[in-house]
Amino acid sequence: METTKKDKDWIKYYEEKDILNEVSDDPADLVLAEGLRQEILSGKLKRNLKNVTIKIDPLQIMAIKKLSTMKSIPYQTLIRHWLAEGIKQELDSVIR
Repeated sequence: METTKKDKDWIKYYEEKDILNEVSDDPADLVLAEGLRQEILSGKLKRNLKNVTIKIDPLQIMAIKKLSTMKSIPYQTLIRHWLAEGIKQELDSVIR
């Protein structure tokens, strides 16, 4: 995949700017349609996967790959599983 000038501008922005100062600890209201919430929590939502790029420490990647081998599942599937579980926990704690 080719990196465009617009992508390079965003990469430069996030590498040079300390965005942690822009993050707020204030609570945020999250509202989902009840049907969508139930589909997400049940895991039955039919979905298309989308590629994303994140920076991860190489040692963490090695650990994830080792764990995925031990569990006999692809490492990307393991990461998606962890993300889904984290999202479910956050939804349960925020929306009650």
